[in-house]
Amino acid sequence: MGGGLSAGGATGWWTWKRGRVPAGVAVCTALLLVFHGAVPNGAGGLGSLLESFLPWLGAVVVVLLPLAPARRSALALVALLLPVAAWTYRFGPLLLPAPEPRADDLVVVQHNVSDENTDPAGTARSLAGAEPDLIALQELVPPARSVYEKTLAPDYPYRTVRGTVGLWSKHPLTGALPLDIRPRGITEEWERGLRAVAHTPRGEVAVYVAHLPSVRVGVSGLASARRDESARLLGDAVAAEPTRRAVLLGDLNATVHDRALAPLTHELNVAERGVALSFPAAFPVARIDQVMARSATVGSIRTLDATGSDHLPVLARITWD
Repeated sequence: MGGGLSAGGATGWWTWKRGRVPAGVAVCTALLLVFHGAVPNGAGGLGSLLESFLPWLGAVVVVLLPLAPARRSALALVALLLPVAAWTYRFGPLLLPAPEPRADDLVVVQHNVSDENTDPAGTARSLAGAEPDLIALQELVPPARSVYEKTLAPDYPYRTVRGTVGLWSKHPLTGALPLDIRPRGITEEWERGLRAVAHTPRGEVAVYVAHLPSVRVGVSGLASARRDESARLLGDAVAAEPTRRAVLLGDLNATVHDRALAPLTHELNVAERGVALSFPAAFPVARIDQVMARSATVGSIRTLDATGSDHLPVLARITWD
């Protein structure tokens, strides 16, 4: 009888009467995983802040797991199943093996190269070594920009650069235009978006490259108004895109779970496999570098080796519907 569950709470037996605190924490964690959208995003941007680190709620389970046997609490043990199930349902598919690559997949690389990168040539060679069809870069500043252009030119003869964002392609590009995603209140020169059409073997693809404004986390919470406004402008542009197939590559300064990206995630598919935490490069805790697509599946996403940037590059394979 020593290993059984007991409602009587005899010494040494598993009991339903102990472990109410860890059980309560487990239930709250499960509720946050499932109903994170109900957390208000008013003052302090609490909802977006939670969603930025949503996968890390799984760490709560790891912390609580030893407490159930230590307390011999059946209540805590059963309660722990709730966040485990919620986390597995939401994030488990990302950990499954990626689908087999197809010959006609579009392979893309997204990378914020950092305006403080001291090795632009090495960064460019590293990205080209992955042999993607498209390379999207942000924080392109002189004189490093000319180094990227020169180093990538042999393998990527087609390019377009607008302000601090650029797109390099193995396939011809046409219709390159700057994309106005500047939020109100920014009066200085600010070009951080572009749109072009890539003529791939599978047909035309509208390609968007964007760098949304940064957010700040302080004692008052998350300051993200400019990023959120820029995301809405970008979402409007994608929604109005006449080309059926579209791809977005960008440093969006938000994870795909963040409600701020809803104008984009309502229009575009996100990666189905892979976690690819990209920032900060020294100890990545979130993927804020995104690849999304319309009329296509982003079958997998992964990070590449570190460069001279504070972001890790991400590589994704896109399969057309």
